[in-house]
Amino acid sequence: MGLLASVTEPDIRRHLLRDEGEVIVDEVRKHWVAYVRAVLELVLGLAILVSVPFLDPDLAWLPLLLGFGVLAHAGWKALHARMDRFVITNMRVFRLHGVLAQQLATMPLSRILDITVAKPLTGRVLGYGHFIFESAAQEQGLRDIRFVGRPDDRDLAIQRVVQRSGLRGPRVVN
Repeated sequence: MGLLASVTEPDIRRHLLRDEGEVIVDEVRKHWVAYVRAVLELVLGLAILVSVPFLDPDLAWLPLLLGFGVLAHAGWKALHARMDRFVITNMRVFRLHGVLAQQLATMPLSRILDITVAKPLTGRVLGYGHFIFESAAQEQGLRDIRFVGRPDDRDLAIQRVVQRSGLRGPRVVN
């Protein structure tokens, strides 16, 4: 892993229980829609910087500072979205997020009672949705997973893993 990747990519494999046979079924990155706000801020910051040569030289430092501040915030928002990962394994689901301080929220497959897939109108058009997990412990760090690309496919992947693990009982075939 290169220097840039070590800063911009979370180390998912480090959190796997390899000695227990845990393998990744799906690693979910944020849908591109999650980056729209950061891109809009980037455009705003660039517009502010482009306007600097047309301003009074004595006051140009203020828009220059503001432009760089907006660009830095846009970069931070983009990095925050990039570092947020939702992972489905054969034993559990977990979410790793955070840039400087990282948080890991884990839920064993046996504790998943219900998954709600919320797809707003824009999500239906652009191909993203939000997962809402229900478990016996209602308030956990894994309740809301936002901006999941191909949410129906990801939901089916979770259901398949739960079924294959034998947690829902045997399949009934007529």
